[in-house]
Amino acid sequence: MKLLAPTAALLAFTLSLSAQAQNGFGKLDPTPPTGITPDEIVKRLAARESEFAQARQDYIYRQTVKVDTINDDNGKVDGEYQQITDITFSPEGRREEHVLFAPQNTLDRIMMTPADFDEIEHRLPFVLTTEDLPQYDLTYLGRQKIDDLDTYVFDAAPKRIEKKQHYFQGRVWVDQQDFQIVLINGKTVPQDTRPGHEDLQPPFTTYYEQVDGKYWFPTYTKAESVLHFAAQKGALSNDVHIRSTVRYTDYKRFRVSTRMIFNGADVTNKSAGN
Repeated sequence: MKLLAPTAALLAFTLSLSAQAQNGFGKLDPTPPTGITPDEIVKRLAARESEFAQARQDYIYRQTVKVDTINDDNGKVDGEYQQITDITFSPEGRREEHVLFAPQNTLDRIMMTPADFDEIEHRLPFVLTTEDLPQYDLTYLGRQKIDDLDTYVFDAAPKRIEKKQHYFQGRVWVDQQDFQIVLINGKTVPQDTRPGHEDLQPPFTTYYEQVDGKYWFPTYTKAESVLHFAAQKGALSNDVHIRSTVRYTDYKRFRVSTRMIFNGADVTNKSAGN
């Protein structure tokens, strides 16, 4: 998100999404896992996430994005971006977006940037596949109960920052039974913090739910923070209070995988299904 115009000074405000996420959390147990090593957990996680990444291309779903700026003098929304989109995948696995609802964008203090839309597509619904794993360092923190789920907890950070690439950095909760991500809390890195050129995104939390009793799909992301832009001439500050949500709903499987034998060889193909 980039700044569009100077703003009045805002009240000092920092919202900890990590603190919010503690609702329903048990105490973090830092002792080593039983019967499995952290490295083995990570390998099983990446393999399972790779399965999920492939299976997700067999599902259509609805994505609802809402980004608000908040006037902290009165607590009211003073600008909003909203879009409702149906997400499908082509037979080749290419993501396709069909916009259903896009009212007039009333954001007048910031603007949505390509980095924001890239974050919505790739890091808010974070998936850590075997292919992606070499890009990240994962540090085992312990075990923790989230409501009825027993999870392993890791800190994740990029090993290195490649030019023109963005990464997730934060905390990841992994279901102990399914070895899939069920919750993340973190931010996109790197962000452009050059004065006058800032392109900033707030920290976020994404929740996952099981769909069709097999895979954990992202269903809800929330983010709220004050973005600190460099003060422009005549302004005390250019802080902008942001609140955003992304909902992923109506997951429906529209393809099924079939296995075919041709000349004695297994051929995996995609066919239409209900």
